Amino acid sequence: MNTELPDVPEVRVVGLPQLTQGFDLVERLDLSMHLKVHGPLEPMSGERLAQLADDISLTGRGGAGFPFGKKLRAVAKSSIKRGVRPVVVVNGSEGEPACRKDTVMLNRAPHLILDGALIAAEALGARTLVIAVTRNSTEISIRAALAERGLSDRRGQQLRARVVRTPERMVSGEASSVIRAINGGPALPPGRRERAAESGVGGAPTLLSNAETYAQLAIGARIGSRRYNHTGLDTEPGTVMLTISGAVARPMVVEVPTGVPLRYVLQMAGAPPLPQGVLTGGYHGNWINSVAVNDSVISKASLASVGGALGAGAILPIGPDTCPLGEAMAVANWLAAETAGQCGPCKLGLPAAARGLSDVINGGGPAALEALREVTQAVKGRGACKHPDGSARFFASTLSAFTDDLAAHVLGGGCGRETIGVLPLPGPGYQDVVESMPSGEKVAVDWTLCQGHGLCADIIPELIRLGPDGFPAVADATVPMHLRANAQRAVRRCPALALRIEQAPATRAPAPTSRPALPSASRKALGSGRS
Repeated sequence: MNTELPDVPEVRVVGLPQLTQGFDLVERLDLSMHLKVHGPLEPMSGERLAQLADDISLTGRGGAGFPFGKKLRAVAKSSIKRGVRPVVVVNGSEGEPACRKDTVMLNRAPHLILDGALIAAEALGARTLVIAVTRNSTEISIRAALAERGLSDRRGQQLRARVVRTPERMVSGEASSVIRAINGGPALPPGRRERAAESGVGGAPTLLSNAETYAQLAIGARIGSRRYNHTGLDTEPGTVMLTISGAVARPMVVEVPTGVPLRYVLQMAGAPPLPQGVLTGGYHGNWINSVAVNDSVISKASLASVGGALGAGAILPIGPDTCPLGEAMAVANWLAAETAGQCGPCKLGLPAAARGLSDVINGGGPAALEALREVTQAVKGRGACKHPDGSARFFASTLSAFTDDLAAHVLGGGCGRETIGVLPLPGPGYQDVVESMPSGEKVAVDWTLCQGHGLCADIIPELIRLGPDGFPAVADATVPMHLRANAQRAVRRCPALALRIEQAPATRAPAPTSRPALPSASRKALGSGRS
């Protein structure tokens, strides 16, 4: 059963801590303890701060990986050109179930994140700071941290700071969604792409970056580029925060220098020695096999070279005792449910892809596999935000990573393994939503073939019952996601081949498919015998 990760799982460190320094002393570093552990932070000019970001090769840690120095210069240039003070935004919206690194930092080291945001605000001359969060625990922690510094949203302050709560959804963490929420709208992508550096919060140039990114900036500003670059790889210096979950004995967040072997990090968490696959970069990432795990180290370049991705730092192994396609199916349903519903490729394409994967798993054959590939390809590059592309990447990676299991499901009766549900997903409330999602399909009966055997009513009594005459009466409803497998089984087992699944009309509810009344003579001609 897919379980939800706690807000703050176990935290470990490989080597000397930087971001997690002081975690061995207290659960949360308040301002006093923060200053004892890290010391004071001197302000820096805009160009000096941008140069520091370049010198330590600082890129966004939320998944996009955009160079921070370049982003800082773009905001400064736009602000000067327009004569408008910029806004600084900390994106702590962590809506992916497999990610907890930012939540850990916001809960346990909020002042390190604020240090980075405040030094950037000072360098840019910003007078507004906004922190976006998704969870109760992070909101409580960051509000307390602002109060400890005497920061609030009251007028008359040199810097006004406030916290904005966003829903715990995948699309809510995208930059455009965060800005839209701060501006008073829904936390959804606006449908048009606009650079935050030019027009963001309130139309002002906006520096928006991930919570860990600001914490890394604060570390770099304190210890300097030379010392910072002594840790990790020359090409990607420093440490990264990873969330390790899936088939592990101890789900954890770990701070690790770049260059550490991936297999070592997985062993720390108690992963299987020979995993079937490891999902890298979270649910918008890529699967790699156990051979690639042994060949890769923690870095964007290394993981990319073996077909993986660092992304937002989520690493999820699965063991040999579960069906990998079934595990992927649970994630596929979640990705489909996370659609903002604002563009066709996302609203229609992702549920269609999830249904296609279900068809493949349930014996749909080569035709189902080809249909899934076509739907996945059609989604790419056509969405209003990055969710369709990231989801399509996950689908494509699943098909290419588990070819043996795919063949077993397409050509045979399946791989023979149950789906254990090791990949983390939101709690029971979410699962109820997913399972009740309409599949967009309905069950139909070909009355010229139906002989009233009644097997379909035994397999899917929620959708089909036998009428007084012994023939099936089909519910006037689309098939819920959790009944699709049973509906497909009923179609395959119909002795008269009279049952089929067809696409429900998109404009209105499907018409009743109950059997029309027939004169007794006509019924006898069609055959009314039942087994």
